[in-house]
Amino acid sequence: MTAPGDGTALGADGLRRCGWGDSTDDYRVYHDTEWGRAVHGDDALFERVCLEAFQSGLSWLTILRRREGFRAAFAGFEIGKVAEFGEADVERLLADPGIIRNRAKIEASIANARAARDLDGGLDALIWRFAGDPDRPAPRTLGEVPAVTPESTALAKALKKEGFRFVGPTTAYALMQACGLVDDHLAGCHVRTSRQAWGRI
Repeated sequence: MTAPGDGTALGADGLRRCGWGDSTDDYRVYHDTEWGRAVHGDDALFERVCLEAFQSGLSWLTILRRREGFRAAFAGFEIGKVAEFGEADVERLLADPGIIRNRAKIEASIANARAARDLDGGLDALIWRFAGDPDRPAPRTLGEVPAVTPESTALAKALKKEGFRFVGPTTAYALMQACGLVDDHLAGCHVRTSRQAWGRI
């Protein structure tokens, strides 16, 4: 059940969520336990960079349902291992039905692993430099949630400067949302209200 005008949905469990977060079981779990929560660690953030790149032009649900396949195919997204992938690995990945078989995105993921491996200070430090203002007012409707911000544009520029591919401002903002650099849970969402009651998770 959607609340009038605010973009939230009342789930069968009695919890109100951002509307998209109540549309499928996969989204419900992801919305409640991952989206918007802080992600740290170079390998963990590398995984998110890769998955957001693969999502470009597709539904996030498509990626979410193949996530374990991606992890198996890309050596658990360990930067050091993926950076060593060669042409034989590209061909292996192009034949793997457990992932999205797109050559440009596969090759970009390998190139991004090499870029991440060679970063001074690491990927975590680079990405978190662009975290949004934690005191930014909560969006009240889906229409108030941006697709691009000055911070995401700057993050995309910084990543590209280091040799990353498939990291435009829109993809960078999706990464920021997913990894907790910004909190775009709607004002009426139970995740947002529980954080206000118990402190940011």
